[in-house]
Amino acid sequence: MATDIVALSDRRIRVAVDGRTAAGKTSFAHELASAVRAFGRPTLRASLDDFKHPWTHASEHGYDRVSGEGYYRNAHDHASVRRLLLEPAGPSASGRVVLCAHDPLTGVDHRDVAVRAPLDAVLIVDTVFAFRPEWDDLWDYRIWLEVTAAQSLGRGVARDSPSDGADEATVVHQDRYAVAGAIYIAEVDPVSRADIVIDNHHWAAPHVLR
Repeated sequence: MATDIVALSDRRIRVAVDGRTAAGKTSFAHELASAVRAFGRPTLRASLDDFKHPWTHASEHGYDRVSGEGYYRNAHDHASVRRLLLEPAGPSASGRVVLCAHDPLTGVDHRDVAVRAPLDAVLIVDTVFAFRPEWDDLWDYRIWLEVTAAQSLGRGVARDSPSDGADEATVVHQDRYAVAGAIYIAEVDPVSRADIVIDNHHWAAPHVLR
């Protein structure tokens, strides 16, 4: 896959790693970045978890971010994703890229902190909802990691229970993340938009489905 990506262009390339919650996107993106660097291409890594509005933004502006519907529609800072991350990382753009807009834990604003992306850099971004229409036109290569809804729920609850408690983690994943993911899949059909679909049910043995 890294071979296919670097062959796309000798200019900047923007890669999305998408999938249901807990599909393994972050780990996969780290490994992909390492493989791309082995071809001599500089890489940048970002997660759109760092491009959500701070929680105070919801209370100040009076919108829903807690329900599944509200999380999908309202959590991400769509304008910052486009203007600060994906547009400047384009092949002929400025290369002045912001990799974190808002700290997801503290809400601290980092939108004035930018790095310079070399002309041949590959930006690899992991996120849910990567192919949503607000920014889908800005990807050069789209990856979907396939796991079932049940596996997504089980992995997510297991991951977050130590920090949030099992009951809270179960409610959040069932009522917010799973519902938001179902809306996204129904409206966008991300599998059909992906350049490559990878079965990631088994961490140690991913394989290409399409």
